[in-house]
Amino acid sequence: MTTSPDILCIGSVLWDIIGRTASHMRVGSDVPGRITRLPGGVAMNIAMTLRRFDMTPALLTAIGRDAEGEELISEAERMGMHCAGIYRSDDLPTDVYMAVEGANGLIAAIADAHSLEAAGEKILRPLADGRLGSEDTPYQGLIALDGNLTEELLQKIAGSPLFRAADLRVAPASPGKAERLLALLGHPSATLYVNLEEAGLLCQQQFDAAPDAAEALVARGAHRVLVTDGGRLAAECTAGDLITATPPEVMVTRITGAGDTFMAAHIASEAQGLARQEALVRALRAAATYVSGETPF
Repeated sequence: MTTSPDILCIGSVLWDIIGRTASHMRVGSDVPGRITRLPGGVAMNIAMTLRRFDMTPALLTAIGRDAEGEELISEAERMGMHCAGIYRSDDLPTDVYMAVEGANGLIAAIADAHSLEAAGEKILRPLADGRLGSEDTPYQGLIALDGNLTEELLQKIAGSPLFRAADLRVAPASPGKAERLLALLGHPSATLYVNLEEAGLLCQQQFDAAPDAAEALVARGAHRVLVTDGGRLAAECTAGDLITATPPEVMVTRITGAGDTFMAAHIASEAQGLARQEALVRALRAAATYVSGETPF
């Protein structure tokens, strides 16, 4: 591939194994449904959506040299992603995510990102060795950063000269990992993409609506935030400047990957020159189309 990447997607790239059913579920339910295996992980989900917007992402992650890893690399390259900077481990297996979704929402999920966590800052080598940048000439473009990275690595990124010139876009991997992003709250160019629950965890309080959560995060030191709340009002806030928009109403048929789709659509919209309000509305529309089960774009 000869084209240069438009954005770096740093974080989890793995296989998603998702079981979905049209039935309501509870603990111990055993119901018919469909089980799929697709490329996934926050960084990969963002990259796949960016490709649909004709952007060219480069992946910085850890993938094993096992059969699953070889297949995953092939899929990423087939979709038009840059994979030359991926850290390939002989000892670590390719990561995997497993979830069960019912008619009543996400029932349970397990993210096995142990290989990504074990690889640590090895995945950032292309930003330091001259392939994508160095301390003297840091990377100056867009970076989508995934909260599956360890808290220690996120803290290093927050103070690293390798990221000082980047337009940093950050998403938690899940509410359970949201507090890892506290290290990036004061970063001067970081935009945080969180849902209402994750915003509450970062602020250690509960919020009734996205606008309140967005303003509270900025007051805590965030440079810029976007807060979503399912089908309810979403908000973007920076330096006291708040805008809001409401997603279109749709029938929800899938959940996993919705936040990543929103983030990628918003990044692509801004990269293509859309104004703040237009970018927010377009991203909400893309996420709503995704959860409805239709072709996103």
